[in-house]
Amino acid sequence: MGKYRITDGNERTLIEDTLDHNREALIATARGLSEVDARRRLVASLTTPISVIKHAAAAERIWFQRFWAEMDASDCDGYSERDEGTFAVADDESLADVIAEFERASQRSRTIAARFALDDTKDNPREGTVSMRWTMLAMIEEFARHAGHGDILREQIERPLTHNGGRSRA
Repeated sequence: MGKYRITDGNERTLIEDTLDHNREALIATARGLSEVDARRRLVASLTTPISVIKHAAAAERIWFQRFWAEMDASDCDGYSERDEGTFAVADDESLADVIAEFERASQRSRTIAARFALDDTKDNPREGTVSMRWTMLAMIEEFARHAGHGDILREQIERPLTHNGGRSRA
């Protein structure tokens, strides 16, 4: 994660760097887990370490490919609907596959975002008029929140509580 940490620069540079930092933080929450642990459900929702990264890839496509680039879903490089399907991971997808998918979607988002000024706006049926700045900040918020979820899931996987409330020695 050390490669992203620009602390001085213009607004766009700082936003892009912070977004990339949060992308890497999210990946770091799952990298190195076994395939079984990456799919382990520890909460009632569909949230697992691997599904959070899958969801983040879909968020990249929804906002940058579908919304900003106005691409049809069939032209996107993966799932791009706003529903629970964003968390769906196929049985034959590995953690490495899902991380690579997120990295590809992120790179495509960078390319699309570079075509717009931060002040450029578009109308969105759910949020109203949004700027590229707002979109990038929303993705920072989204990925930071999910990285926090991932941190907690990883802690639960690596150091589960014992029946008496203490930590296991695993």
